[in-house]
Amino acid sequence: MAERSMRGTRLGASSLESETGIQPAARQDITYHCKNGHTIVVPMAMEADVPALWECRCGEFALREDAELPEPKATKPARTHWDMLMERRTTAELETLLEERLALLRAGQFKGRRSA
Repeated sequence: MAERSMRGTRLGASSLESETGIQPAARQDITYHCKNGHTIVVPMAMEADVPALWECRCGEFALREDAELPEPKATKPARTHWDMLMERRTTAELETLLEERLALLRAGQFKGRRSA
């Protein structure tokens, strides 16, 4: 049992496995060019799906050396407060509501919000 003792080793800090006989995955260097003149070289595995765009360190997108600019994805326009209001009420209902509120304001019954 004495020869199996692991006295003096740091079990939590280092591995007892060695890297002998291990082959790293085949890699390729992919070059990207930013419109601000930056060049980025990213090592990737040979079997990896290589994206056409990569984010540059300046915040812009860099295009892969041998790729064309991909078509932008179709996005829905952002819904505004007005759009959501018009989904709930018609213009006639809004005009009626406005007239009611204005009548209350003119009569002095509706104080509204006070500004500081």
